Amino acid sequence: MKHILVIAYISLLSICGCIQSVIAQDLHFSQFAETPLLRNPSLAGLFTGDVRVHSVYRNQWGSISYPFQTGTVTGAYKFAAGKGDDFFTAGLQLMFDRAGTVALTSTHFLPAFNFHKSLSSSRSTYLSIGFMGGLVSRRLDRSKVTTNNQFDGFRYNGSLPDGETFFNNYSYLDATVGMSMSTTLGLNEEHTFYAGIAYHHLTKPSSAFYTNIQHLPKWVLSGGLKYAIGYNRFLTLHGDYYRQGSSQTLIAGAMYTIPLDDADKPVYQFHAGGMYRYKDALIPMIRMDVQQLSIGFSYDVNISQLRTASYGRGGVETSLSYLTFINSHKSSYDKVKCPRF
Repeated sequence: MKHILVIAYISLLSICGCIQSVIAQDLHFSQFAETPLLRNPSLAGLFTGDVRVHSVYRNQWGSISYPFQTGTVTGAYKFAAGKGDDFFTAGLQLMFDRAGTVALTSTHFLPAFNFHKSLSSSRSTYLSIGFMGGLVSRRLDRSKVTTNNQFDGFRYNGSLPDGETFFNNYSYLDATVGMSMSTTLGLNEEHTFYAGIAYHHLTKPSSAFYTNIQHLPKWVLSGGLKYAIGYNRFLTLHGDYYRQGSSQTLIAGAMYTIPLDDADKPVYQFHAGGMYRYKDALIPMIRMDVQQLSIGFSYDVNISQLRTASYGRGGVETSLSYLTFINSHKSSYDKVKCPRF
């Protein structure tokens, strides 16, 4: 099994050699495993607990320009469907992004819902289907826009009209659909695996300040493996491949988990590892779990052509997550078979 684990990890990274372009159009996070709805709405219920609330904040390119600031808060509630081993998950993703000198700002309000169908009576194997859809709004600060019309022949004159006709803000409806499979490796519940596929921008919305330009659909392939390599010690692999129009990218990596106490269910757990975004960044990453609370930190070390200007400084990310069970007859606490990752 250890040989299979090593081969799986090497294969995940070697896919990078087939990627030709890494220009992405959508918002992204380096701690992508902490944003399941942004990856695939069917991944929202793959956690141990009934309720999970998590947030990620990213600050990028502050060393060379106005920083790109992106934040998301996501909540998910998992509950039993009937008396069997099936589950529903209801979720909500709120996201905010601000970039550039004109304060180009995007806000996302995207509810989600998915269904986890148990496929086995002896092991934790689920087929999950999820949908997410809602409102996206974008705006910019017109007072910070400068154009050629505002140069009076000698210098910039902000009192002159910019001479352009465009919207200061607009909104559109967006939707994503996804499917995933999660299972254990053999009968050992500590070894788990998932794989999924999602189709983003199902509505193909128009997205432009000047004229109507159709937002390109995006495919996302996701996968992960959690393997127990000792008592309460795990190696966890994650990987995502994105394709949007002619643009594509791959991010993949691993985290190693160790307990900081000797309890059967450790109160403190420490995670360390990193991710690699193809031809863009090396991303060292750490996380600390204290009971149900998790705090994470990562930093992008820029290796793209922009590294000359950025001096290798990319983006810093912090994450905060909380999960718990609830006192309800629909709780997954006593369920032997439920999606866990």
